[in-house]
Amino acid sequence: MDVLQKIPVREQDPKERAHNFAEVCLGYNEEEAKNEAVRCINCKNAQCIQGCPVAINIPGFIEQVKEGNVEKAYEIISESSALPAVCGRVCPQESQCEGKCIRGIKGDPISIGKLERFVADWAREKGIKPQGAKESKGKKVAVIGSGPAGLTCAGDLARMGYDVTIFEALHEAGGVLVYGIPEFRLPKDDVVKKEIENVKSLGVKIETDVVIGKSTTIDELMEEEGFDAVFIGSGAGLPKFMGIPGEQANGVFSANEYLTRSNLMKAFKEDSNTPIMRAKKVAVVGGGNVAMDAARTALRLGAEVHIVYRRSEEELPARVEEVHHAKEEGIIFDLLTNPVEILADENGWVKGIRCIKMELGEPDASGRRRPVEVPGSEFEIEVDCVIMSLGTSPNPLISSTTEGLEVNKWQCIVADEEKGKTTKEGVYAGGDAVTGAATVILAMGAGKAAAAGIHEYLSKK
Repeated sequence: MDVLQKIPVREQDPKERAHNFAEVCLGYNEEEAKNEAVRCINCKNAQCIQGCPVAINIPGFIEQVKEGNVEKAYEIISESSALPAVCGRVCPQESQCEGKCIRGIKGDPISIGKLERFVADWAREKGIKPQGAKESKGKKVAVIGSGPAGLTCAGDLARMGYDVTIFEALHEAGGVLVYGIPEFRLPKDDVVKKEIENVKSLGVKIETDVVIGKSTTIDELMEEEGFDAVFIGSGAGLPKFMGIPGEQANGVFSANEYLTRSNLMKAFKEDSNTPIMRAKKVAVVGGGNVAMDAARTALRLGAEVHIVYRRSEEELPARVEEVHHAKEEGIIFDLLTNPVEILADENGWVKGIRCIKMELGEPDASGRRRPVEVPGSEFEIEVDCVIMSLGTSPNPLISSTTEGLEVNKWQCIVADEEKGKTTKEGVYAGGDAVTGAATVILAMGAGKAAAAGIHEYLSKK
């Protein structure tokens, strides 16, 4: 075995998976996981831990995989992460833990994410659960939102002995894990629901169909229902649009709506009561992970799909793995291209999208070269559906109904980065509600930090 090269991971054939919603990556079996674990040199000053937003003891759990002690490896991971089977599938390891891996200096970095997934899946198949608190603190904490930030915060607080209740606006718990990320990347029944059950096994209660700001308010939770602290992990579900002519045409979706209908409400099924149009040609505007998810979903629903992105491939914000998978499956990339108008027929349905070619100029504030229009280069793409994937911002409902909770100009809640403390006493926040749209693992890191901050706060009361 060449220790400089990672053990390849098995995947569905691109031609087959383009027509089904089964998981693309098949993961490691036990032999493959052990062989990959052997490549780890168990650094004393492990940079991979520093690259992990929830600070998993990565060399520690990999050493246990190497020795065949998978249950112990799960115990080590569970000390830091409430959602290991999720993180092993959707975290951008290449820019975090694996990006810091010393083995990667000469050869391939260790496949940390795939090993984490193997351990979590093994534990789930064996019915092994994380360990809960031994005694109660006798204090109540409300968590708003059951996405990665909320689940992580709730899990950590429950392990400390707090009485935790999560309030979720939708009819099913999981947040972006159930409505945003497609089944072929993150299975709902086999992975997400089982991870949520693990959090509930720690004593966490989850109430669905509760819209904070409508059903009740944060002030009422604290003043009338006896909660000693509140964590806001409500995410950023308000979609952004371009503001170009024709955006109101029938057949224009936000990526949020399109993915929510497909993932959470099973609109891809013939008997679904929330159908989405089975388009023949789809344009997805944007270049992030959500754009790739929307494009690959539309492909599986039978469409020819174009990614329309105004910068070049080097600037695509999506994970390299997601772009690679999209290309393998037949997604067409129209790069250095920007929409200027959505065209509709006489009945108001999308019939095309007018675009203009771009070229890269000087770097902007983000450090990426600014796209500049090429005069006289307009052209049309014939499509019958347009999906806008331009990012999201927090819904202002919670902040507008909470006395003393400060937000910034983007409607993001103002909170201390280290502990998640907001401008309202006893209220903490983290994840996309504070930063705007980001990754699952960064939201988890924020939830973990806030749990520590809440514990510190309540310990002094």
